Amino acid sequence: MKLRLLPAVLLVVVAGAGCGGGGGTKTAAIPAGGGSSPATSYTSTPAVAAAPAACKAVKAPKPKPNGNLKKPTTKLDAAKTWTATVTTNCGTFAFALDVRQAPNATSSIAYLAGKKFYDHTVFHRIVPSFVIQGGDPTGSGSGGPGYSTVDRPPKNASYKQGIVAMAKTGSEPAGAAGSQFFVVTGADAGLPPDYAIVGKVTKGLGVVKRIGKLGDQSEQPTTTVEIQSFRVRGR
Repeated sequence: MKLRLLPAVLLVVVAGAGCGGGGGTKTAAIPAGGGSSPATSYTSTPAVAAAPAACKAVKAPKPKPNGNLKKPTTKLDAAKTWTATVTTNCGTFAFALDVRQAPNATSSIAYLAGKKFYDHTVFHRIVPSFVIQGGDPTGSGSGGPGYSTVDRPPKNASYKQGIVAMAKTGSEPAGAAGSQFFVVTGADAGLPPDYAIVGKVTKGLGVVKRIGKLGDQSEQPTTTVEIQSFRVRGR
């Protein structure tokens, strides 16, 4: 099953057995914005689609296999400031990692970034005025790294514009995470406190909002948005 965010009152779409938040062979995403939405097919976008202004037309990258990685055991130093920089064909944005609130998921993101796991993947789900979602090597909405982590979010967790959080399946506990992440593009996603919050956009929010307009009513991207590089650095 695919990792899908459901409306405010719904939880993430149910995934198949043994496929924790992007950890196994299949994962799900966050709820659909503005109401209940059926699962989408996640068909890939055309090899080269007409790119909108400020986006460079690119060929859709070839899907990668699911990861078969061991869960990282090293944690990021919470005394440092960690920043993830995401370069796409529609521009670059960066977000500060919230190591204290989600030590396991943020360490996993840095680990995967170091392995270039996210490079040449796509934002496979774009829901205008809600979220953009990526981090799936297969591009199908069902991929992950081969493991999952858990960072239970606080009961007052708020998913407002610019927040970066981890997608999970409906069968997983609150705060479960694999590799799939989403960035909130609407003013407030209105989601329940079920998704590990890993950071907030600090640079390039305009890029995020630009990407957020490139989805149709079925939540499919209308053009290929490729993550060309994803790097994490601390200082």
